[in-house]
Amino acid sequence: MTRLHQQIETRLPPDAAFAFVADFANAMHWDPGVATSESIEAGPTGLGARYRLGVRMRGRVTPMEYRITTFEAPRRVVLTGTGPGVFAADDIRFEPAGTGTRIDYTADIRLGGLPRLAQPFLGRAFAKLAHEALDGMRRALDARAVERDPAHTSAATSLR
Repeated sequence: MTRLHQQIETRLPPDAAFAFVADFANAMHWDPGVATSESIEAGPTGLGARYRLGVRMRGRVTPMEYRITTFEAPRRVVLTGTGPGVFAADDIRFEPAGTGTRIDYTADIRLGGLPRLAQPFLGRAFAKLAHEALDGMRRALDARAVERDPAHTSAATSLR
């Protein structure tokens, strides 16, 4: 299994940041590794909500299904995803940081079948994908903060 961990900060308040990120139908708007994302059934974002994503892998778009397994608005959401030969668990935590939010994102990725033999060598590639996803998340959240309050055109951009 590969574990990835990063933190970002955004000017968007925790409740709004949580609402946007927890709704994984929005994933394609912030993660460049996601080609498509949609809710599987109508209804509010919450425990048990399911999402269908088309994830870019090895030059193809692979289908994955995610489900919210922990929902503690506006502090924490955990989504687990499965697809052909891959399992992912994304634990996303939100806490106030000044007038915005600090987001702590941990992803555990486990490959199955023959690709699992290569997993120990894919750490750098997975880390690059995580960095790009979290950078995209920060940009999308900061853009939403500006939409909410145009006076705040300079956004917090620290990425750790």
